[in-house]
Formats: sequence, structure tokens, C-alpha cells
Amino acid sequence: MRVLVTGSTGQLGKTIEELYLNNNEGIEFIFTSKSKLDITDINSVQNIFETEQFDYCINCAAYTNVEQAEKTPKIAFDVNAEGVKNLAKVCKEYGVVLIHVSTDYVFDGEKKTPYTVTDEANPINEYGKSKLKGENYIKEVLEKYFIVRTSWLYSKKYGKNFYKTILEKSTTEKELHIIDSQTGCPTDTANLADYLFKLLKDNNFGIHHFTDKKAMTWHDFSKKILTENNMLGNIKLVKANNYRTFVSRPKYSVLAE
Repeated sequence: MRVLVTGSTGQLGKTIEELYLNNNEGIEFIFTSKSKLDITDINSVQNIFETEQFDYCINCAAYTNVEQAEKTPKIAFDVNAEGVKNLAKVCKEYGVVLIHVSTDYVFDGEKKTPYTVTDEANPINEYGKSKLKGENYIKEVLEKYFIVRTSWLYSKKYGKNFYKTILEKSTTEKELHIIDSQTGCPTDTANLADYLFKLLKDNNFGIHHFTDKKAMTWHDFSKKILTENNMLGNIKLVKANNYRTFVSRPKYSVLAE
């Protein structure tokens, strides 16, 4: 089995490479960064599928800057929607199963109970809208696919994310004001990578939800991060009600699997 992984320099792509590049199940991974495979360029996508032979494509390529997406939505839609459409079309042409990573931000956050895969999507910001459009393209083009929605993704080792930022700030600041008005499920890239790896031997196609299952606020998550790193005593955590942003974000985006 040969598996193409796009967006390999991101935190999820790097995690998959670390954990499964040298797997003992006979699965060969081919990792591509944007410099080698730009999913917004249909010719770039076409070329790599022509020269290589894949069974699966795990799409980790995404535009995830929520703030900037609100200011310049075209960039987000180019990657998260049109780029995904390119992948879907070429996957169909070459008989490749697409595994696409999506987000809890396709929901509006108005529910009080976890969102299921059958709940209607209703994104409230440009990032969420771009990700939903990418999902819809996949459903229009492909019959066999996996759309995996996850939430509050972080890596303890790779990329720039909330987990690493909290640890960095705990060494330079005496007090942290963290919002307590949004609830979701932080998800470690290592756990998501394991789930995606298992999908390679699954045929339960369609939309799936995957998180680490423990719902909490950003303030709760900050406390958890500092506690497990024995740094809670180094800094004062303060609950904040306001977050300096002009982007609407779901207040409750817990996903039910």
C-alpha cells in the first residue's frame, strides 16, 4: 500500500511521519510539502499522481490562520476549498481514496450537546466556511472518501500551537489571562495520526469525528498543560471573558464520534 501525505511540514504531517514512516505493516508513505505539491495548482497535483502510484491520499494541507482568513478569505478558500477540489478530482481519476482532515469550525457552536456527523453544518467565520466548501466538493466528486473532523489540534513537538504557546509564556510572564467562554476537545496530533493510520484498513467511508473526547475550555486546557509539565506554580492563571478578536468562533464545538 502506498499513501501520499500532503502538507507534510505541518504539525500533523510531521507527527504521521515520525510515528509511521517506518511502520512494520508494509505501508509506504510519501510525504510532500507545499514546495513539492501545491494543492491549489491542479497541474502540480496531476503531475505527482501521474508519476507515482497511490492507494490513499491523506490531506494535511490546510490554511488554518483563522484571524487572517477573515481578513483575506480568498487565501483560505483557495487552499481549503479549491485545493481540496483539485485533490478530489485527481483522486477520482486515479482511483485513490482521499482521507481529508476537517474541523469543528464547520458548526456554529449554538448546541449544548456534542455535534454528531448528521448535524447540519453552519459555519460562522470564513475559515469554517472554506473548510465546509472543501467537504462539499469531496462529497460531490467522490464516492469513497473519509472526511475526519477534529478540534483544537495541537502537537507537543511540532508547529506553532496553543499547547506550546502556553508553555513558552509560562517562562516569560507572571500572569496569563485565558478565556473561559469557549468549550471544545483538545486533540493531540499523535492520537489523530493513529486514528488516520487505522483508517487505511477501514472501509467505513464517509464523515467521521475524532477528538481526545475530554471537553474543556481554553482556561481548563491551559491548567492541564501547566499541570502535566509541573509548571502551574510558575504562573497565575486568570479566567478572561473577552478575547481580542474580530472573528466569530463557536462557543461550543464538542464533537461526538
